[in-house]
Amino acid sequence: MTTVAENMVRTLRANGIDRVYGIPGDSLNGFTDALRKDGAIRWVHVRHEESAAFAAAADAALTGDLAVVAGSCGPGNLHLVNGLYDANRSRVPVLAIAAHIPTVEIGTGYFQETHPQELFRESSVYVEYVADPTQMPRLMEIAMRAAIEQRGVAVLVIPGDVALAEIADDRAVVIPRTNPVIIPSPAELEQAATLLNSTRKVTILAGAGVEGAHDEVVALADRLAAPIVHALRGKEHIEYDNPFDVGMTGLLGFASGFRAMEAADVLLVLGSDFPYTQFYPERATTIQVDIRGSQLGRRHPLDLGLVGDVKATVGALLPRLAEKSDRSHLDDAVAHYRKTRAKLDELAVPARGKAPIHPQYLARLIDEAAASDAIFTADVGSPTVWAARYFSMTERRRLIGSFTHGSMANAIMHAIGAQTARPDQQVIALAGDGGLAMMLGELITITQNRLPVKVVVVNNSSLNFVELEMKAAGFVTYGTDLDNPDFAAVASALGIFARRVERSEDLLDAVAEVLAHDGPALLDVVTERQELSMPPSVSAEQVKGFALYAIRTVMSGRGDELLDLAKANWRQLF
Repeated sequence: MTTVAENMVRTLRANGIDRVYGIPGDSLNGFTDALRKDGAIRWVHVRHEESAAFAAAADAALTGDLAVVAGSCGPGNLHLVNGLYDANRSRVPVLAIAAHIPTVEIGTGYFQETHPQELFRESSVYVEYVADPTQMPRLMEIAMRAAIEQRGVAVLVIPGDVALAEIADDRAVVIPRTNPVIIPSPAELEQAATLLNSTRKVTILAGAGVEGAHDEVVALADRLAAPIVHALRGKEHIEYDNPFDVGMTGLLGFASGFRAMEAADVLLVLGSDFPYTQFYPERATTIQVDIRGSQLGRRHPLDLGLVGDVKATVGALLPRLAEKSDRSHLDDAVAHYRKTRAKLDELAVPARGKAPIHPQYLARLIDEAAASDAIFTADVGSPTVWAARYFSMTERRRLIGSFTHGSMANAIMHAIGAQTARPDQQVIALAGDGGLAMMLGELITITQNRLPVKVVVVNNSSLNFVELEMKAAGFVTYGTDLDNPDFAAVASALGIFARRVERSEDLLDAVAEVLAHDGPALLDVVTERQELSMPPSVSAEQVKGFALYAIRTVMSGRGDELLDLAKANWRQLF
């Protein structure tokens, strides 16, 4: 007798799946026992289902292939939700096996009962309840195809008794990913070419959709004499080997990226869902290319929207474009970028005396010491700022984060999946102290699975980016203090090689030692709490907010905080 669960495992193996992330539970027994019997698929045991989902998201992001996660009924399902949201919004293919309570008890308010179909509706492209063994393996095949073709999360909700039932059809279908080539119509391409040929100043905004189209986009920029600004998710795909790169825009970006877009007559948006409307130019003609037609014009009014994948669309557009002889817009943008880059690099220096370490200096040292094919993960908040500004990409480096969903504590969880998927590459997690503390148990996951992840903690004893947001809005910082342990001592107690650094003079050697360690390692770095990460454009509301923050801080008897703020940021202000 072959059970439904055994057929599920057989189908996964036939499709090249060799690992499943999760935590076992009684409602999952049929599935986990089928994995045990099969022996070809590894169970990657984590300490929290949320981590399993984030790990699967990073795995899928790196490989481009389907990753699989499993959670037990009720609370186990609930723990999966945040990570699955991240995977779905990052558009990576993940299959989630969500166990359910016994079929006969559904609807009775049974122990651990939830309503998984409703629970996963917003965090998936497909979710279905397996009520009867005869629905399988058909629903398994539909779910896998949905995840692969729509690049999102597919969830199968299956009660434990159904998973243990005998299956009538024991087929195991291989579901390869299709590779269609989608380009706009000739008339639409001509319309785009007319707009681009008739203007002097073109700027390109490149997002995650330029993945695999690096050379084509660079060639397009050369033809149009267009600077290339990148959104955060486009950084890893377009920044390297790019003489037309002028940095990033947005709240975490550079002045040069913002300026290149503001100066444009035509903004050409390639594969980007950049969400911050205040950073789009008000007067420029805007052309957008996206593989998903529903994305067109969501963020900014369009003059022309084109449905197509970036690589094929740019390839079809290039022959229609005249080479621009006037390169003054490009030259000006590149020159401004060099100045902006130099100013940023001037901040990445050792702190004087016994002052806390500047996080920019930490990020610069990591970038210089990391392998040419390193995989970086970064926590949401200030670690993402420093990664975006100081981690340089190569053709083989990757940068993974919760850049769309914006979840706290993602760095260590993403690193687990990244290192599992790429055991021979260096994986460096730039974690905030708040993020690491939130998922501290996943350090045990790293040791238990013998993953040589390198965790670098930006330890500023605060929810640092939240404090910055409070200051910009005019609020006195409140509720953001973190009374941290010695993270290096904690890591050492868990069997991880660890160092703690409090002075700049000790940092260079510590970074080298931790990154060179043969096995998991953690570097706890005490950094400047009051360091400001200035956006490329400061609004009048933010200036007003900082003024209100200063007044309210003094009036609340915390004027010393303002002195610390000025002392920490004099390099940026003067």
